Amino acid sequence: MSSKPSSWPDALGIQYLDSPRYHSSLPSQIRSQIHGVRSQTDHRSHHVRIRLISDASHPAVGQYGLFAAKRIPPKTHIIDYMGELHCDDRDSDYDLSLYRSQDGANVGIDASAMGNEARFINDYRGVREKANAIFVDGRTASWELRMSVWSAGQAIKKGDEILVSYGKGWWRARQKLH
Repeated sequence: MSSKPSSWPDALGIQYLDSPRYHSSLPSQIRSQIHGVRSQTDHRSHHVRIRLISDASHPAVGQYGLFAAKRIPPKTHIIDYMGELHCDDRDSDYDLSLYRSQDGANVGIDASAMGNEARFINDYRGVREKANAIFVDGRTASWELRMSVWSAGQAIKKGDEILVSYGKGWWRARQKLH
């Protein structure tokens, strides 16, 4: 188990994870399709730092963002998105879809109460013209299914905020609430 990063904002009360947690709502047959073989690998990314956003023109001013700690080449794995894997319905802004089973069960990764640095990735809208990173699902070397963040087609400069597209569905759901 690796220790939390020095930039982790303890005041938010979010538990740091270095590997996924499995909620009791995740059926054992689905868990076995996702789990793989656990390794003792340090999953923390040395590519990133969490920072408080102070730029008044940023849509997330006063909140945290994820920034490149060093230059990240194009099409490079940055970090895995950690959180609680579940099959129950949740209303969380930090919930990503990971897997849909053949019987229609949807597995999500919720990082609202526990996660890693990846939970601080913001959407590019209002910050840049386009995202400089993307979500990609795939298997680790130990065959565990993960959602990862990769740099897009251009390098990310040291100090730049790492930004993804949350997707049209995410924004549509927020518009219905307001």
